[in-house]
Amino acid sequence: MGKPKAPPKQASNESRAVLRMHRISPQKLNLLAQSIRGLKVEKAMAELEFSRKRASDDVLKLLKSAVANADNNHGLDIDSLVVAEAHVGKNLVMKRMHARARGRGVRVEKPFSQLTIVLRDTSAVAQTSEAA
Repeated sequence: MGKPKAPPKQASNESRAVLRMHRISPQKLNLLAQSIRGLKVEKAMAELEFSRKRASDDVLKLLKSAVANADNNHGLDIDSLVVAEAHVGKNLVMKRMHARARGRGVRVEKPFSQLTIVLRDTSAVAQTSEAA
């Protein structure tokens, strides 16, 4: 006997990917998350491809991972995927000391953040509304 299997964390028409322990402040990462939130996957990939932000390469890699999860694990149609959620959370903060004048030191905080991308298949929603 064991514990019963945990229910899935997302709906059957959703796929997700999580980027943990990324060495950038959550505020900077949230700017990229806002830019792709609510867009179709192709448009979001194009937005990240031509973004000048440093973290855009890692966010693009995460978005491609979420698309691969949707295709391989959930069998969703890639052409009808939309970025339903893209939220950023805080992770640990490294504390370091920086030498200053007269033998003093100041604290430097190096934050880490976490990004979760949830993709939703909109083709199933369109089919159910047509049937009604």
